[in-house]
Amino acid sequence: MTSTDHPVADGQRTHHGEYKVPGGKLVVADLTTDGGRVTAATVSGDFFLEPEGAFDALAPALAGASATESHAALSSRLDDALAPFGDELDLQGFTVADVATVVRRALAGARDFADYAWEVVHTPVLPTRLNVALDQLLLAEVEAGRRGPTLRIWEWDDRAVVIGAFQSYENELHPEGVAEHDVEVVRRITGGGAMFMEGGSCITYSLYAPREIVAGLDYTESYAYLDRWVIEALAQHGVNAWYVPINDITSTKGKIGGAAQKRTKSAVLHHVTMSYDIDADTMTDVLRIGQAKISDKGIASAKKRVDPVRRQTGASREEIIGTMIDTFTERYGARTGEVTDEEMAGARALVEERFGTETWTHRVP
Repeated sequence: MTSTDHPVADGQRTHHGEYKVPGGKLVVADLTTDGGRVTAATVSGDFFLEPEGAFDALAPALAGASATESHAALSSRLDDALAPFGDELDLQGFTVADVATVVRRALAGARDFADYAWEVVHTPVLPTRLNVALDQLLLAEVEAGRRGPTLRIWEWDDRAVVIGAFQSYENELHPEGVAEHDVEVVRRITGGGAMFMEGGSCITYSLYAPREIVAGLDYTESYAYLDRWVIEALAQHGVNAWYVPINDITSTKGKIGGAAQKRTKSAVLHHVTMSYDIDADTMTDVLRIGQAKISDKGIASAKKRVDPVRRQTGASREEIIGTMIDTFTERYGARTGEVTDEEMAGARALVEERFGTETWTHRVP
């Protein structure tokens, strides 16, 4: 998805957006707004649409829409415009929701991955607390403009549970299991659920980018959008993966992992942990995985919620990470980077001030 936004006259602006539908076609929107409303629109692309009159109905349906209109409201406009075509209507390679997405992104001034100069950083083995602190530090650096958009691959060798920013320590963990297995408990700055992370058993990465990259997308849409590249990388190892809203990555053979996000005024942190070779017995000794969550997933056992990438691919963890880095680099022209000494020092300070403290770890008892 790429978009542009230009003033053309007093109160008037033009907006251009392009959106490649996952597994589908390209959808393009060219819009003019005046006083915060769409006054003219063109929808185009390499999709297929029958009957021909249905195509002529798309653009007029957008006229009068607010520049801040929701995705649902835009979709409703388009659905109403196409309703008269009834059973004759045939959309191939795109949906009405895809048109609404490209319109929202164009109006919001969204930018795509390829619009940025990315760095890929594969950090050395670090304590989990320091990895979590780096997420806060590097997000702040991107927000301040001191660092460009970055993909960071984590490495660690301790046994840890990383809990969500709003989770209850007591409700999520078995204290006896934490003590028995010498587990480091760390609270992160993003929401979502607990992640059991033994060194070498997971693949974890973080994206730090300007907020424009998710402009016009709600959280559910943005998760899938930000991880298209990793879905492609997994496919190269024979894994047919996709997103289950809101934030689960699953496959034909079971759940692979999950994502979490934090958005500030001008930047976004998006990180993912995928299970490579989880010790399910130890995980269930440590985590309280409630029956409500299990039944909501339609499964009988928490041990069956995570299906390791190793089992599905037969590839080593290093090979999977290598494919991920190659895929990201090839798609977006990224270069290799590193965490600076100053950034590492800042993250260590955050461990002392926040992530290594009982006050933060037990923020929610």
